[in-house]
Amino acid sequence: MPKNDADGKSQWRGVNHLALVTPDMDATVRFYHGVLGMQLVSTIAVGPMLHYFFEIGQGNTVAFFEWSNEEIGTYTKPAGVPPDFPAQFDHLSFNLPDEQALLDLGDRLRAAGVECTEVVDHGFIRSVYFTDPNGIALEASYWVTDATGRQTDYGDETFFGDSDPVPAVKELMERGELSWTPDTALVDEGADIA
Repeated sequence: MPKNDADGKSQWRGVNHLALVTPDMDATVRFYHGVLGMQLVSTIAVGPMLHYFFEIGQGNTVAFFEWSNEEIGTYTKPAGVPPDFPAQFDHLSFNLPDEQALLDLGDRLRAAGVECTEVVDHGFIRSVYFTDPNGIALEASYWVTDATGRQTDYGDETFFGDSDPVPAVKELMERGELSWTPDTALVDEGADIA
């Protein structure tokens, strides 16, 4: 059981790792380390599986799986555009400290032959969009006004601009808590997580 804060909530500390899939780990290392400048901090090889980790902040990594001798299909899609197939993932955005870092990244990507958008202003964040060699839609963003590490104010339209939010958000706005949470089950078809 995770240690809890005084209010009973888990003490989250970012993303330990987000596990993505690549059919070409070599190209993935060359892109994430060579182009994006993320330090490769760990590698695991278990049978036919490789699992490599790239640091995106203290204690936070993005990781990739590659399985040898397995044909893993990939797909490409632009960020924020609905796919015409079942999906659980849209894009991944990496955090940067400020606008200059965002502009510098855009220049670095273009110099490396990576197509990249100009800066897109979303109000509380600004971003650029690009794609990795696996076809994964990526974004780099910085907080113009940081939504994290502050008391939540559901009435602040800077951050809560949906005029007709889903029922769960309405419950939080009205009562400060959720009336129910969903049950889930593990998917264990041949999984060996040990």
